[in-house]
Amino acid sequence: MQKILVVEDDKFLSSALRVKLEKSGFEVKTALDGQEGIEVLAAFTPDIILLDLIMPRKDGFAVLEYLKNSDALKKIPVIIISNLGQKDDIDRGMRLGARDYFIKSEIPLAEVVVKIKTLLKSSTAQT
Repeated sequence: MQKILVVEDDKFLSSALRVKLEKSGFEVKTALDGQEGIEVLAAFTPDIILLDLIMPRKDGFAVLEYLKNSDALKKIPVIIISNLGQKDDIDRGMRLGARDYFIKSEIPLAEVVVKIKTLLKSSTAQT
């Protein structure tokens, strides 16, 4: 079973993503901020990370930098799901290593699942 870490401070969205992904056959762990996400990564190595940017304690940009500087974690694909839609924010997230970037208000959950499956399939094909 493929594993996903959802790092999202909006409890409703985090729960909705978890339920949708579990129904799609994934094992899902959630974290309510970037610091908790990093703590979860100490014991759980996901196949993909869904990451919000604006969160308490440690934001998504800091999490991306942490991942990028970790030999053990830097190859895990990250999809940003954020309310930040400015070109500068999108460019910064992609520059820090995100594989894709979705704006929360513009993406249905079903499309997130399709994107995850596509990304995981291409990652598996490369290894």
